[in-house]
Amino acid sequence: MPATTASTAPDTMNTLSGRVIRWTFESGPTAGSTYEHTFEPDGSVSFRKVDGDAQGKPKREKRYGSFEVSKGVQLVSYLSDSGYTLTVAMNLDDGRLVGFASNEKDWQPVYGTLEVVK
Repeated sequence: MPATTASTAPDTMNTLSGRVIRWTFESGPTAGSTYEHTFEPDGSVSFRKVDGDAQGKPKREKRYGSFEVSKGVQLVSYLSDSGYTLTVAMNLDDGRLVGFASNEKDWQPVYGTLEVVK
């Protein structure tokens, strides 16, 4: 595979711009929970818990990065104010997600399902 140069590097800000996607985690620190993520055109991401008793107000993170890895597969990552970095690969065709949640002390694989809302 040829090396990617700066002039041919994929855009890391706009591959999910304007999309709203719900992630339901089956493993990891938030197993059993569903979060709705809104990927804003300015490069920020808002997310909120949308199930259970602890439904929350949206939290906005300053920046996310995303790449289209292949047709129907997106890789997205962001650092939350809580100190966790969440990096997931989403298969938009089969509705599955896999990835990693990590902070300075912990690293956990995560997996689950997704639903494209918008």
